[in-house]
Amino acid sequence: MTIQPGPQDSRLVPDQRDQDLTSGHVDPGLVPDQRDPHLDMIVGERRRLINLAYRLLGSLSEAEDVVQETYARWYAMSVGQQEAIESVGAWLTTVASRICLNLLRSARARRERYVGEWIPEPLPERTEWLDGRSDRAVADPADRITLDESVTMAFLVVLESMTPAERVVFILHDVFRYPFAEVADIVGRTPAACRQLASAARRRIRGARAPEPSAAQRARIVGDFKRAWEAKDINALIGLLDPAATATGDGGGVVTALPDPIEGAERIARFFAGRAGAGRLTLDECAVNGAAGLVARLDGTIVGVYAFGIVGDRINRIWAVLNPEKLRPWTTGRTGVEDVRRSEIR
Repeated sequence: MTIQPGPQDSRLVPDQRDQDLTSGHVDPGLVPDQRDPHLDMIVGERRRLINLAYRLLGSLSEAEDVVQETYARWYAMSVGQQEAIESVGAWLTTVASRICLNLLRSARARRERYVGEWIPEPLPERTEWLDGRSDRAVADPADRITLDESVTMAFLVVLESMTPAERVVFILHDVFRYPFAEVADIVGRTPAACRQLASAARRRIRGARAPEPSAAQRARIVGDFKRAWEAKDINALIGLLDPAATATGDGGGVVTALPDPIEGAERIARFFAGRAGAGRLTLDECAVNGAAGLVARLDGTIVGVYAFGIVGDRINRIWAVLNPEKLRPWTTGRTGVEDVRRSEIR
């Protein structure tokens, strides 16, 4: 994916603004000098930028591209231009946010061309979040998204209902605690307009919020669903589902998934019971975006990740991500976010 600059971005970096950075690496050719005095600051900002971009876009792969493009724009500037910037962190945040805003503005058209339903990319639990090195058993904190309420699947789905400006203002102010004056400069609105956008976003959040069960209750319900699915027990599945539950699948046109959501407890129960895989499909409980979920393997290969919305003691939403492109962090043990170390930034 080539990220196109927006009107406001064009004044930040005079050239080399359209780098294709899908490889996940910072191009060493963009980095003028290994003695860059800002290096530690640049590297130190990576985790926060990935956190920000993922929440804004709901896509880890796009978040990676945004961060790499942000680095590219920094190193496209002359030393004099870099030295004139008062706060490197603020500059990086501004550029990354504006790139995300531009992507969000084009997202609706892209989603219309997407085959079937679009669901945000699921994230593995913290202890599974590797830095891309097969010999590392513990994740580097810089390579993880912080897993809290603002990255749960239910929260990300609500964010999809917001306008691009609402989403950026809400995430920057309410999640990352940037003051409205700074948010206004980033999005090109007045502080008063940003307050109105944040208020509208909060109304969407409140309208979709329901009492959440405890983590232990959630894990128990998801575990019960797993066992009922494995047993093809339709009645048990119905008992775990809200009568008005909805199940949505995202195959991206790459693998088979129903084009429309399934509605109703009985229809969902029969659908899952009919796809227990005759012993070839295995299910494991795991954390998905910080909440209890399931990962499905067919003959040992991960083919789906399932996130759940739970109200009270019933499941009211099931999100099934089947698109292999969105399962990359699960199937390869990689986030796709390459280490940006001194050896690479030279």
